Parts: sequence; C-alpha cells; structure tokens
Amino acid sequence: MALSRRALLARAAASAGAVAAPSPTAGAAPEPEPVTTTTLRGTIPPGAPDFVYVPVDVPPGVRELRVSYRYDRPATPPGTPGNALDIGLFDQHGTALGGRGFRGWSGGARSEFFLRADDATPGYLPGPVDPGRWYVALGPYTVAPQGLPYEITVTCVHGAPATPAPVVHPPERIPGRGRAWYRGDCHVHSVHSDGRRTPTEIIALARAAGLDFINTSEHNTHSSHTAWAGAAAAGLLVLTGEEITTRTGHVLAVGVAPGTFIDWRYRARDHRFARFARAVRQAGGLVVPAHPHATCIGCAWKFGFAEADAVEVWNGPWTADDEVSLAAWDATLSGGANGDRRLPVLAHSDYHRDPDRVGGPQTVVLADDLSREAILAGLRAGRAYATESSAVCLDFTAVTPRGAHAGIGESLPVAGPDTEVLVRLSVTGADGCELRLVTDQGLVLTVPGATSAEWRTTAARTAYVRAEVRHPAQAPPLPGPPAALTNPIWLRP
Repeated sequence: MALSRRALLARAAASAGAVAAPSPTAGAAPEPEPVTTTTLRGTIPPGAPDFVYVPVDVPPGVRELRVSYRYDRPATPPGTPGNALDIGLFDQHGTALGGRGFRGWSGGARSEFFLRADDATPGYLPGPVDPGRWYVALGPYTVAPQGLPYEITVTCVHGAPATPAPVVHPPERIPGRGRAWYRGDCHVHSVHSDGRRTPTEIIALARAAGLDFINTSEHNTHSSHTAWAGAAAAGLLVLTGEEITTRTGHVLAVGVAPGTFIDWRYRARDHRFARFARAVRQAGGLVVPAHPHATCIGCAWKFGFAEADAVEVWNGPWTADDEVSLAAWDATLSGGANGDRRLPVLAHSDYHRDPDRVGGPQTVVLADDLSREAILAGLRAGRAYATESSAVCLDFTAVTPRGAHAGIGESLPVAGPDTEVLVRLSVTGADGCELRLVTDQGLVLTVPGATSAEWRTTAARTAYVRAEVRHPAQAPPLPGPPAALTNPIWLRP
C-alpha cells in the first residue's frame, strides 16, 4: 500500500539519527563541536507523490551546510523503469509553492552539494545558513516496483558565517550593430544543472558558433544568473532565464529579470501553470514550451499553448519529434487551436555536453540593438528565422505592385484580396538544399538545388506564407532535415 506524504515524512524523521563529532581529548578544555552530521533514511514506494520533503533541523551557529545522498538501484524487468531520484533544498522559509524557501536544485546531476554565505555548489544559492527547519526535497523521477530506499547525510559545519560575495548579473545591453539580425541560442545547460561545461566554456563555444546572445536555461534553478562574468567583454549578451521542468512538460523562461525564480512543482492537471506563466511575463520574460513532442518521461508538453509567447519546434539535431512539432505548430496558424494568435517558432541547441553543439540550431532575430529588451521584442513579434548554423543566411520578403513590403513575422497590407503579391526567398550557405514555401493550404512550391525562388499569390488564396530550406530527403516521402525555416509573413487585405 502506498504511503501518504505525511507517512513518508514520519518514516524519514523516525529513521534519522545524529552523529556527533569525536569527543575532546580527556583533560582538554571542552570546545564546541565544529561539525554535526545527521543521517536520514527512508523508502519511497511506487505511486508516491512527485516530491517528498525530508525535514532537517539546522541549529544556530552553522557556517556551511553539506548534503550528500545515495539510493538503491535494483534490477527491474525489461521495459520497466528503475529508480531515479532528484534532489534539492529548501530553507527555513518552507516549501510552499512559489519558492520563497528555495535554495537550490541539482536534479540527478550530482550526489552531493554545499552552501554557505559566500559560495555554493552550482545549482544552489549562496546565502546565510539560518537556524530552523530546512527540507531536503526529493523528486522520485521513476520508482522501481521494489521501491526506492534512500539515505541522506546532512553535515552542519559550525562557525562564524563567511562574508557574502557581491551579486553581479550580466548587463542587459552590450554594443551591437544597431538594427540588425542577431543570432542566439536560448536553451543551453551548464554545470549549474546537468550540463558538463562551465559558463566560461559556454561563452567561448557560443562565440565560436557565431552567436550574439544566449539565454541561461538551467533546470529548475536560477543559480547561474550571477555566473557569467566575462560574457559582455567577449561580445556576448546573456539573457537570464530557467528551464521549468515539470512532470508534464518543459518550458523555457527566456529573458526574465536577473534573480527571478519560477517554480516547477505542478502538473497540467493541477491548473497552476497560468500563474507561473504570468510570473514569467511579469519578470519581463517570454514563455516558450520546449521540445513539445519529445518522448522522454515528463518531457512532452501537456499544458496547451494559450499561455505561450513562442514555441521551440527545433531542438538540437533534427528528429522525428521536431517534424511533429513543426506540423503541429503550423496547424495553429490558420485559426485552429490558437484562434488568430501568431505564435512564433524558435530553434535552440538544448546543449548539455559534447557532441551537442551550442548554436546548433540557432535563432536569428531582427532587433533594434543587442539588448534584452530589443531581442525579446523581436522574438515575441516573430521577426525571426532558424538555421542549423551561422553559415546559413536567409532573406524572405513579400511585396505588392505598389511597393508595400513585409519581412519575416510581419503583415503585408494589400489593397484588396485579389492584389498580386510577389514572394521572394534567397539563401546562402545551404548549397544543394531544396527551397520550399508553405501556406495555410500546405506546401505550394518546391525548388530543388536552388539558392533563390519567387512565387506569386493573393490574399484571397493565401493567409500566410513561410519558408523552409531542406537538405535532401533521407527517408522519402519524409522531407530532409532543415537547414533553415522561418516564421510566416502574413497577408492582410
């Protein structure tokens, strides 16, 4: 029988035992014990809540808190998930939704961490270790049929607190090229979640990929917001954000105000996502569902798109789920699931480790300058296209006989529904590719092995037109992977 949350906490608390540091040598003057260690044990049964909070009482005078954990991984039958246990920490302010007590999250990326006033393990927030009841947060991602026994070791290092380190966030504007096309990758992971590279290493990779900006997107933590010293000097704008990793889909908070934390502890059935989507926008950011048709547990997007500002349809190397995401997005453009909303598409690398490539793919956005405000405005408006690398450049426009002009993400005003519109597409850096134009009626033009194409239409026949540049097909009749794809140009009589 599955245990309730209260029973789980009771079991964990009952199994805790304090282990004191060695006693002073006989005859020596007694001194305060510099270290106190507590071991907490419990078992999470199948069907347990998404999150289990194990209480830890932190005494006064603690300088540093250290936590390590381990859990059993018994063999399971083929096709049955085994044990996987994530971990994080909340302080004496509690575990209420919203994250007032949030002090860090590392998921399953590491087995131990520490924090104190001046420093912390990546993924965790430096700050005072105040006395009170803290909570080790456990997230049983998957639980084997045998259950998930765990052991947590909490070490309190006593002493005077360290001097807090100054908080420095990346600048929100750096020198750019004025109104221009800027290249960025809004989905990258560093050592502050489950990535393998430091922010300094990612800065170098981003510049080598020809990027002008990136967005920090660590899983369920904002600890990296202060870690990007040197990015501006390298000519890289760093937007601060988070990948909000729920049990029913992942969503990027792109470009929120530095220091913003967005909670992730809910499912679609809880009807809480709208609250946190509003929090992202109130912090100045964009709500961008990530890899909406991914097949990993908890990865596919189940919240709908009513609260989305854009959607990531191209995530890392092109795969079948990206093709599904692109088709599903296209179906919203004619007034289907989204009414008449213009939901832009973005492309990101979801970089974690080699052989992933920062900037592969990337989003190219038309912005007034290289600033947080301007980049987000361009992305929000859909003035953007996606490419596999910085080698690919694209120009896509529509014009009327009287010279009215529109580019990617813009509306073209026409004199009437039968006014002829000339659509032009040109591309460099994609030799041997197939140029494709797609409208609300579907694929209307295919030009193999070309670098430019023209097509004529009217607003009566076409509500929007968007472009794709595809490599040769690898498994016909499916098209080949894209070298580039655009947001639509809208025709409005």
